[in-house]
Amino acid sequence: VRLTESGGGSVQAGGSLRLSCRVSGSSSCLGWFRSEKKYGKPEGVASIEADGTTNYADSVKGRFTISQDHAKNILYLEMNNLQPEDTSMYVCTARTYDSDVPCSTRYNFLGQGTQVTVSS
Repeated sequence: VRLTESGGGSVQAGGSLRLSCRVSGSSSCLGWFRSEKKYGKPEGVASIEADGTTNYADSVKGRFTISQDHAKNILYLEMNNLQPEDTSMYVCTARTYDSDVPCSTRYNFLGQGTQVTVSS
């Protein structure tokens, strides 16, 4: 599975961004995690299973929405009311096997990431 992210950038607090992840290959789950530093502890943000079931971190519930355009093979992460603490590298993930754990935290493929910076 090949994953290519885009859509990151810099916004002010309260602003919005939409991240995209172009997906090449089949998967049972797609997701996003974020990591403030290159080798920092990642935080699973959101995931979507093949049946459409979604999962969100408590820190982004109500503000972020994960969705998938199957025709275009693109995964999206719509981020609203962004706050400085959302500043991070956002990475797209994919998993090709079934698991009870969200694929934002357990995956076997990941992209290069796209940077999101939110200023106060």
